[in-house]
Amino acid sequence: MSYGRRSFLMTALGGVAFAQGPAQEQKLTGIPTPRTWSGDQLVRYPDPDVVALDNRFRRYIVGNTVIQRLYTGTLWAEGVAWNGVGRYLVWSDIPNNRQMRWIEEDGRVTVFRSPSGFSNGNTFDFEGRQLSCEHGNRRVARYESNGTVTVIADKFQGKRLNSPNDIVVHPDGGIWFTDPTYGIRGYYEGFKGESETKEAVYRVDGKTGQIEKVTDELNEPNGICFSPDYKKVYICDTGTGREVRVYDIDGKVLRNSKRFVQFQAGAADGIRCDIDGNVWCGAPPGVQIVAPTGDPIGMIRLPENCANICFGGTRRNRLLMAASQSLYAVYVDTVGAHIA
Repeated sequence: MSYGRRSFLMTALGGVAFAQGPAQEQKLTGIPTPRTWSGDQLVRYPDPDVVALDNRFRRYIVGNTVIQRLYTGTLWAEGVAWNGVGRYLVWSDIPNNRQMRWIEEDGRVTVFRSPSGFSNGNTFDFEGRQLSCEHGNRRVARYESNGTVTVIADKFQGKRLNSPNDIVVHPDGGIWFTDPTYGIRGYYEGFKGESETKEAVYRVDGKTGQIEKVTDELNEPNGICFSPDYKKVYICDTGTGREVRVYDIDGKVLRNSKRFVQFQAGAADGIRCDIDGNVWCGAPPGVQIVAPTGDPIGMIRLPENCANICFGGTRRNRLLMAASQSLYAVYVDTVGAHIA
């Protein structure tokens, strides 16, 4: 077990971890530094809550920036997706049945879509169209530029989907999404209903509309992202497995399933890759960063549970974090691997 992995696991278990400082070991925990988050309280650089668990993460830390709270007022923030053309972020406030928009130019936040079908995960395709996973309608929808809605998927083999959760697009036109049962378990994030098919991950052909199941081995498949070269896919299991699994992509088939990382303090939810292949995971105590080797190398401590993340901003070097009631952001010295 590497030093970085050992220190991470101690932190995740709620114990005390140690990271080497210049002269001696400095005590670290998963508890964020107390601050008001109002913007009127100065925080000394570098931000103490952007933490290197391994020297490999230090290159990604911007030493003269701090974590900012951009908005607060949601009930359960999810599904962040960056629109590069419009320079805005879309995210879901699931219980309030709406989508929110943060505009980079002036920092305004507006209600973007209401009702939203109790949407969860969002992304944009290579034509700039928004795709959303709608708990309430048990479907994946695409919002066209003329205002109409195209149903991408709502059934598999004649049976209704459970509650599509997270979504990504592939350059070959494929639309991949996860389908756990969270949105049909009660009335808070959708409508209570019966599951008609096992929790699974699907791929929809962007040209023919044909839907195929790519795996159903995960208990509750949740966050999903591709590696920078699109040769691998990472999928979070927030069920009994509480792990992130990685697969090789062979055309439309997944091969060589294996555990990538497991978090002891709580399961990873939303995930994104940077251009170096690191996987950034919304997981306690905020965001966990994992090297391509599967070694945890860094963490960003937040005062709220972080469900989903994406890279945005003009240079796509700003990590945007949907965390419970709030939206947070921090600049990092890397770039997101994909368009949303």
